[in-house]
Parts: sequence; structure tokens; C-alpha cells
Amino acid sequence: MNNTMIIVGITIVYLISILFVGIRARGNSASSLEGYVAGGRHMGVLVLFFILGAEIFSAFAFLGTPGWSYKNGAPALYILAYLALVPIVIWTMGPRVSELGRKHGYLTQGDMISHHFNSKALGMLAGVIGIVALVPYLTIQIAGAGMLFEAATDGFVPYWLGSLLAFFVVAAYVFTSGLSGIGWTNLVQGVMMIVIAWFLGLAIPKILYGGVGEMFLKLQEQAPEFLTMPGANGMNWGYFSTAILISAFGSAMWPHLFMKFYATDSGKSLRKVSVFYPLYAYLLVPLLFIGFAGILVFKDAPLERADTILLEMVINVVELSPWIIGLMLSGALAAAMSTGANLAHTSAVILVEDILKPFCFKNISEKANVNAIRGSVIVLSAISYLLALLNISSLVIILLTAYGIIVQMFPMVIGALFMPQLRRQSVMAGALLGTLLFILMQFNLLGLSSPFGWHAGIWSLLFNIIIVIAFQKFGTKPVAKLPVIPEASV
Repeated sequence: MNNTMIIVGITIVYLISILFVGIRARGNSASSLEGYVAGGRHMGVLVLFFILGAEIFSAFAFLGTPGWSYKNGAPALYILAYLALVPIVIWTMGPRVSELGRKHGYLTQGDMISHHFNSKALGMLAGVIGIVALVPYLTIQIAGAGMLFEAATDGFVPYWLGSLLAFFVVAAYVFTSGLSGIGWTNLVQGVMMIVIAWFLGLAIPKILYGGVGEMFLKLQEQAPEFLTMPGANGMNWGYFSTAILISAFGSAMWPHLFMKFYATDSGKSLRKVSVFYPLYAYLLVPLLFIGFAGILVFKDAPLERADTILLEMVINVVELSPWIIGLMLSGALAAAMSTGANLAHTSAVILVEDILKPFCFKNISEKANVNAIRGSVIVLSAISYLLALLNISSLVIILLTAYGIIVQMFPMVIGALFMPQLRRQSVMAGALLGTLLFILMQFNLLGLSSPFGWHAGIWSLLFNIIIVIAFQKFGTKPVAKLPVIPEASV
């Protein structure tokens, strides 16, 4: 049998299996709004463990992570550093968000913000920021799937068809089953991702160097600059540290994370997940090994695109069996599809609940509401697919910009959860001005650049917080209402 046909056959079997699991997960609750969006609010520890893992580990886990360690070396470890802070976010914020979601029936992050601050404008702002961040993120998952298909099959399955196949399956089971389908497919895909990543991460150094330890000894002899800070490309400690902080704070603000908190059966389950969450993050360790393994292989002829290092190593360097390549492709697709499903679902819910509903769908029935979200899954997936076909390189810049913007929601989210004294004027001014400063620094507009080479997001967040404090201290305070004195009974 032709090697390409073996690879394609394995991948098609995988896609059909995921489609079956996703559609099979549909239950009676998927027809209700709360069931379709929040899974009936009864997800337990096992499914939550994998579904929260899929929030973080996307196509970039298999492409960007090894690419970063191949290109930069030691600075790539910042990824593990910020992921070590994610369990703290889940432990501290998760139970509170879950409790409020059950108490007030929240479905989106914007619901919580709008209700707490009694401001539809703030809820809509949160919704707009969410869409701006999530659609490019979804586009990149689709593009990653297409690139994986094209490279693994040596062009037999072109980019446009590979991305279409992967995200047709995603759109189909998200449309049908909502969060329940996402949960069970994430469990299957998470197991695949972990097994494939560890196999490749240990096998490739073993084949090329005799083992992981031997690989690092040879790197120490021939390319020691990759094993120390600031790495091969000079990432300074300031940027390294602030990138960790902004990634941790930004991760806490993603709207799809809040929707999973709403779906849990209890805060206790979330805290259990936070304890075991680092086990999922170990997925990135073997992927970092693959990037380090490629440093000496391509020392004399560096790759033009660092994020192709995994594909180059598996297909052209170690020349693994087509059966293993097919499984590798399936595992990498699992990373793209599991995250893509969450993004498509969340962005559709935000579009309907936070942006369209206040204007167009004020009095629609529950059934019509669910159908509107299902339709939005298809529309937003199609838009993201078309954007992926354009292959616009600036989409990555847009995503990074959206990440810096999303972290500006930090004061309003903290206010809604833990600091009720914060006023809506304060957090709105902080978010808008912080976002403006971030954009000016990110694109070096008006001659502004990030001082000390730090991540621009950290400066803009600090400015945001200063604005909030200033408005709290000097802004107009709401007029206190006089107590109503009941009339004396006659």
C-alpha cells in the first residue's frame, strides 16, 4: 500500500471516530440553552481535566512549542513557567465563577460583568473583545490543521482540503452536541495528544543522539548558547519574566475558560482539577525535546519556518513508518481540533448572548436561542476557514494584539469576583485606556515603545490599574439613595 494512502487512511479513521464520539455525546440536555452552552452544569473532574487542557494546548502545542525551542533554546521554558501558574488561576477564580454561574444563570463572561456592574455596555464590551480574540485564534487552528495535512501527506491532501476536513468534523459535532460533545471528544483527543507527544519526544532524541541526556550533552558541546539565557536570539530577562506574567494573567481572562467554570458540578471539582492540571502541561516537555533535537540537525541550513520543525524531523530526518506518521498527524490534529471546538462554541455563544441578543433577540424562545447559537457556530467557522485560506501572516500579530487586549479585562473581572467596591466607570476607563496604550506600544505608534524591552502588555495592564485607582479616588461617586421610611400605621 502507498505510504501516503496509509497516512490518509489512519487520519480519516481518526476523524470519523471523533465525529462519532462527538455526535454520540448529544443527550436530551443539548436541546436546552443551559444544556447546549454549559453542559447542564454537571461536568465532573475527569472531563473537566481534559476539556480545560484543550483550552490551552492547541495546534501551537505541536507546531509552535518545538519551533520556539528550536529557534530560541532555553527561553522556550517560559511556556512551562506560565503554565505552572494556571492551576492557581483555576483554584482561586474557578469555584467563585462556578458558584456565581449557578446562582445567577450566567452563560458567558459578559453576563457576569454586565450583571455585577449593572451595565449592558460593559457586557457588550466584554463580548466584542471576546470575538476579536477568538475568531483569529480559531483561524489559526484551521490553518494549522491544513498545514499538518499538506506536509504529512506530501501535498496529496492540499492545505484547503485538509483544513476543511478537520473543521467540518468540528463544526458538525459542536453544532449537534454543544459542550457535551466537546467534553467527550476532548477526553479522547487529550489521551491521543499525550501519548503521541511523549512517544515522539523520546523516540526522536533516541534515534538521533542515543537519548535525551546525550542530546543535551552534545548541545552543550556544540551549541551551548541554546541552553542558557538569553538564548540564541537574545531574549532578555525582563521580557522573559513579563511574558510569563502577561501570559498567566491573560490566560485567566479567556472567555472560554469562564464557560467551562460555569459547566462544572461544583467548586470542589475545579480545585481537584487544579491539583492535577500540571500533569497535562507535561505534554509540552517532549515537544520541547523535539525542537532541541533539531538545533544541531539544521545548524548549517536553518529552516525558514521554525514551526515546521516537528514535521521536518518526523517526515524527512528520522523517516518514521507511515503508520507512525499517520498517528502523529492524528495527534497533532487532535490539538488543533480540541481547541478549535472550544473556540467555535464559545465565540458563537458570545456573539448571540452578549452582542446580538440585546438588539435583535430580546424576546426569542429558548429553542430559537439555541438554534441561533448553532447557526453562529457554522457562520463563524466558515468565516475563520475563509480567513485561513487567505493565509494572512498578520493574523498572528492580530492574535498577539488580542491577547494583550484581553488582559485589560483583568480589573473588571477581579471587581466582579472579589472587589465589589470597584465602579463601572473605573474599570471601563482602565480597559479602554490600557488597550489604547498597548496598541500604541505593540505597533510602535507615535514613537512609543515598551521600556526596558518588557512585554508591552505588562505596561498597559499597570497603566490600566493606575487609571482604575485614579477613577476610584477622584471620579464621580454614585449618589447615595436615602432610605425609605415606611409610613406610620394609623
